[in-house]
Amino acid sequence: MAFARFVRRAIDDAREERGWTVTDLATHTGVGRSTVFRWLAGDWQDYPELAKVRGFCAALDLPVAAAFRALGLPDAGPVPRRRGAEEGPVEADVRVILDRLADPSVPAEEKHHIRDLLRYLARRPVRRAG
Repeated sequence: MAFARFVRRAIDDAREERGWTVTDLATHTGVGRSTVFRWLAGDWQDYPELAKVRGFCAALDLPVAAAFRALGLPDAGPVPRRRGAEEGPVEADVRVILDRLADPSVPAEEKHHIRDLLRYLARRPVRRAG
């Protein structure tokens, strides 16, 4: 049922942030409406087809590792770092934010606030010193 909750939150976020219906979601993700409804119901024989899960996550800007965790599968592991690069304070903060956005237990409203703040910061003009 964790995967069903993951899918429900993704659908709710897509509706709230993008105005997508389930039909729109199916079109953009390449996952059929009937498949989406089966995922919501927790109705599948084996694991959902992983290529469809990847397409679903890619279209919604969701980490695949979060979907895999919700399915009880080992995730893809840590995001590879550039060779010789240490994770600094900015990278650590960004990782925490990404983990929070990917966590199916974080409420959609909290994720919405995080995304709003990120959009604001991304569009804010840079003030130069001097």
